[in-house]
Amino acid sequence: LCYEIHPGEDLFDGVTYERFLDRVGGHARACILYDPSHFVLQQLDYLGFLDFYKDRIRMFHAKDAEFTPSARQGVYSGYQPWVDRAGRFRSLGDGQVEFGAIFAKLAAVDFPGWAVLEWECALKDAEVGAREGAAFIRRHIIPIAAHAFDDFAASGTDEATNRRMLGLGRPA
Repeated sequence: LCYEIHPGEDLFDGVTYERFLDRVGGHARACILYDPSHFVLQQLDYLGFLDFYKDRIRMFHAKDAEFTPSARQGVYSGYQPWVDRAGRFRSLGDGQVEFGAIFAKLAAVDFPGWAVLEWECALKDAEVGAREGAAFIRRHIIPIAAHAFDDFAASGTDEATNRRMLGLGRPA
């Protein structure tokens, strides 16, 4: 079971998820479907959320959004059509979600789930958005390194070889 956090529509957030988690006794299967687009629409910290709930996230909706408030409309946008709202969903890469940072955080914790394209754009054609979105996800997936970049430093040293390479001759 994944609890999809929809702060932009239903006002669910980490606090609400924790209330749900309390109701189910912290059950291990009460996990999160993470969708950063909703965090943008509600103006919540979607990168900090990853740090806080990384152990509970099992699925990732890769969906973009943008939020451009004005003096006349903000988070709720007065029930305008999607294309006119201050907060609206966009195709991957066309909005304000920092996907490079999200994929890096997920790679750092060896995220076991899927990055699933969820397309809901107020402007772009669906077929174009799907084609571009699949390529976008492919470009952002970070293959986990088998070794740390500085593992060579633990290989030991050979003083004679180092002195020879540096042109220092034999030790005195």
